[in-house]
Amino acid sequence: MRVLVTGGAGFIGANFNYYMLENYSDYKIICLDSLTYAGNMETLQNVINDSRFTFIKGDIADREAVYAVFDEYKPTHVVNFAAESHVDRSIIEPGVFLRTNVVGTGVLMDACRKYKTCRFHQVSTDEVYGELPLDRPDLFFTEDTPLHTSSPYSASKASADLLVLAYYKTYKLPATISRCSNNYGAYHFPEKLIPLMITNALQDKLLPIYGKGENVRDWLYVKDHCRAIDLILHNGRIGEVYNVGGQNERTNLEVVKTILKELGKPESLITYVADRPGHDLRYAVDSSKICNQLGWLPKTPFNEGVKLTIDWYLDNRTWWENIISGKYRDTSSRTTL
Repeated sequence: MRVLVTGGAGFIGANFNYYMLENYSDYKIICLDSLTYAGNMETLQNVINDSRFTFIKGDIADREAVYAVFDEYKPTHVVNFAAESHVDRSIIEPGVFLRTNVVGTGVLMDACRKYKTCRFHQVSTDEVYGELPLDRPDLFFTEDTPLHTSSPYSASKASADLLVLAYYKTYKLPATISRCSNNYGAYHFPEKLIPLMITNALQDKLLPIYGKGENVRDWLYVKDHCRAIDLILHNGRIGEVYNVGGQNERTNLEVVKTILKELGKPESLITYVADRPGHDLRYAVDSSKICNQLGWLPKTPFNEGVKLTIDWYLDNRTWWENIISGKYRDTSSRTTL
């Protein structure tokens, strides 16, 4: 099995690389990443010399480059993590999100068709469903919930999902989609909520929270997510969408207070800032389909996962300090296709 992992120098993609290499001694991993600001070669330092792992710098929207990868490495499976994913950035520069998240997904699937790769998996997000009200904790997104996006980011991911389903129906491309809730864990780029709060707290900086911190997210430990994708790749039904949730709903304020308590830092570091445009109130997915069909359940309670994540950031201070200083870009910029 030769797995092309796109976006594999990013947060979830890198964790998936490590997961697959740890669990399958005979698999080959081909990691394709364009090393934009969120791609980090330091994230791959523990696997870069593994003979089963190959890194290639390249853009999934570059058809010629993608076809060259398929021609040389002949992947049997593609797992597409490559995406622009930060909502705030999508509000400022939506065109970048459309190119990577929609055009890039189309290019990858065209390559699968051309080279007859047997399997394509699209990693998506629960944000494609829109938002749920705060006063209805009994409501959850199912795979049949209509798509109702709120930001250029979520719209681009929903567009990609529809494209994948169209390729499955029109071309019989063997494809699946997973829509996950908010991930957290090791190697998370420190612009997102949990790593930003951890790194700021460790530096005794203010912790900015949008609005009143009432927005609710369902938190999924990244290793649980990797296990879900693994199951879908091997046993998922072609043409199906699977929701993957952590069953760990928390308000943003609760998340931040949990981190401060774990670190022994004062809540006086919390500061409230103006809410962002189109900020969804609540996300929560029903994961019963993947549970019933594939036997997957999240294993990591939130408090345990946060402690593991904080410990990782304490043990890998150089990694995130290099990101904050910009030093990590020196290594990434020297890596070429």
